[in-house]
Amino acid sequence: MKTRQLGTTGPEVSALGLGLMGMSDLYGPADEAESLATIHAALEAGVTLLDTGDFYGMGHNELLLRDALRGHDRQRAVISVKFGALRDPDGGWIGVDGRPAAVKNFVAYSLRRLGTDHIDIYRPARLDPTVPIEDTVGAIAELVQAGHVRHIGLSEVGAETLRRANAVHPIADLQIEYSLLSRGIEDEILPVARELGIGVTAYGVLSRGLLSGHWTPDRAMAQGDFRSISPRFNGANLDANLALVEALRTVADAKGVSVAQVAIGWALSRGSDVVPLVGARRRDRLTEALGALDLDLGREDLAMIERAVPRDAAAGDRYDENQLAHLDSERG
Repeated sequence: MKTRQLGTTGPEVSALGLGLMGMSDLYGPADEAESLATIHAALEAGVTLLDTGDFYGMGHNELLLRDALRGHDRQRAVISVKFGALRDPDGGWIGVDGRPAAVKNFVAYSLRRLGTDHIDIYRPARLDPTVPIEDTVGAIAELVQAGHVRHIGLSEVGAETLRRANAVHPIADLQIEYSLLSRGIEDEILPVARELGIGVTAYGVLSRGLLSGHWTPDRAMAQGDFRSISPRFNGANLDANLALVEALRTVADAKGVSVAQVAIGWALSRGSDVVPLVGARRRDRLTEALGALDLDLGREDLAMIERAVPRDAAAGDRYDENQLAHLDSERG
C-alpha cells in the first residue's frame, strides 16, 4: 500500500482512506455483514485511514468499526472521528456543539463505543458559529496532552478559520469535499492549507456516486438517502451531470479502466498532501477504488480528464441551501 503523510505534523496513512458513513447512515439501508467484510478487506489491503463520525447512525458507525477492528492490530489503524453534529431521535439535524465541555463529553462516549484508549484524529464536523474555533481546538489540545487524542483535524472550514485554529495547535488535516465536480478549495483554502503544512483528506471524490460510472437516471433512492434532496441528483441537474460522466467514460475506456478509477486517480494527482476517502460499502466497490492506486495519469491524461469535466461544470450545488448555510468553507 502506498502511503502519504497528513500535513507536516500528522500521521502517515494509506494513500486512500475508507469513509464509513454510508455503512450506517444517509445512503439508505446497508448490509452490516458486508460492511464488516469490506472494512476487513480494506485492512487486509493495507488501508489504514478509517473515517467515522459519532453522529453516523447515532453511534452505530463507531460500534461497527469497533467490531471490525476486533482481532486486528489497533496500532495499524488510524481512526479519524468527527463530532459535534446534533441529532434527534428521528435522525433530524438540530445543530452543532463545539463548546469545550461538549468536546470532552463527545470524546468520552466515542472512546467507549470504539473500544480504544485514543482517537488518532479528532475533528469538529462543522464550525459552531457560537463558539470561537480557538476554544474548540483548545479543548481538543487538552485531550491531546492527556493522551486521549493524537492529532487535531478540521472539517469544512474556510482559510481564515484554518489560520486561527492552527495558531492554537498544529492542525494535521482538513477534511473537505474535493473532486472533479467540486474544486472550490483550489482558490484559497488549499493554498492556505499548504502554506500552513495542513494535509487534506478529500471526501466525495466520486461526488457521492455521481462519478462512479454506476449511476443511472432512473435509479430509485431508498428512504433515508439524502441524495434524494441533493441538487446535483435531481431533474435537469442530474441529466447534465451524467452527461459529464459519459464524457469521462470516454477517457476511462481509452485507458482501459473504470470511470471511478479515473475520478479517484485525478484526486490522487492533486498532490501528495491530498488523501482521498472512498465511501465503498461493498468489497467489489472497494476493489475497484483500490485499482486507482495503480493508475498512471500523465499530463495529457489529466488534460483529457479536465476537458471532459471542466472546472465549475457541475450542475447544482454540492449540498442543499440549508446545509450550505452551515459550511464555513463556503463563506467569503
